[in-house]
Amino acid sequence: MIAPTASRVESLRESNHRLRAWLERVIGECGRRRAATPEDIGRLLAELLKTGSKLRSAELPERGDDAALDQALDEYRRHVEQVRELLPSIYGDLLAERARIESQRARLQSAKEWAQASRQTL
Repeated sequence: MIAPTASRVESLRESNHRLRAWLERVIGECGRRRAATPEDIGRLLAELLKTGSKLRSAELPERGDDAALDQALDEYRRHVEQVRELLPSIYGDLLAERARIESQRARLQSAKEWAQASRQTL
């Protein structure tokens, strides 16, 4: 079943609102990007998958037939392009987070081994 154009436009507007908010959180007010957390990435991925699935499953009218839908699609496209531009730095954030977690894991393993050795010497 194809959703009526009005509900598709509203759905796209809501998605655009969430993507805009996500981009504002990651890019920040001053244009200085902050590190994206794994939770940020999860929310972004969920939004893109949900909206992408809806767009693929619906037959869209020809461009120019529905100005509101065209506008919402154009805004969505701009948001996705902004995300695409951020991907290399987001990837770097995720690598840094993985390194931090690995470092913490190694530190905890060392502490565990020290504690076990301390018990054996007592």
